[in-house]
Amino acid sequence: MPDFAEPVLAFLREHEGWAIPIVFLLAFGESLAFVSLLLPATVILWGVGLMIGASGMAFVPLWLAAALGAALGDWLSYWLGYHYHEPIARMWPLNKHPDLLPRGHAAFEKWGWAGVFFGRFLGPLRAAVPLVAGACQMPQWSFQLANWLSAFAWATWTLGAGAFGVEALKGWI
Repeated sequence: MPDFAEPVLAFLREHEGWAIPIVFLLAFGESLAFVSLLLPATVILWGVGLMIGASGMAFVPLWLAAALGAALGDWLSYWLGYHYHEPIARMWPLNKHPDLLPRGHAAFEKWGWAGVFFGRFLGPLRAAVPLVAGACQMPQWSFQLANWLSAFAWATWTLGAGAFGVEALKGWI
């Protein structure tokens, strides 16, 4: 595990009451455009999943916090893209790739909400997909459908692998 993750996990162990807001903020930051470049929260959330399984912490409240944080982070990224699509197209890193928005628009025309859903599971694209979806004026109802469904699936995968993997290993040992 990376060095930066251990202090966060140690804090969660000592202050379990803070686990829900911290998991929410990590998932929110991981899903928020531009912030996600500075906050590699997925690896920390995998560690939280392991800690859930090892310590017996309740899974459902942390799962809900991760899903809500991820969905709201994507919602804000979409909103920023939708309302500020022209200025955002001139900002880094989009200004370095002028073909990105036209390609994104073509991808959303072809794949629709499935592009948003599966984009959540591709680390480098996780926070960029909602921003580009908004900038390309993707219809909000189809974006939100994919956003909320993928947020709960992502939270299950991200936290569940560690939480339930530890439980399975306990049964084998």
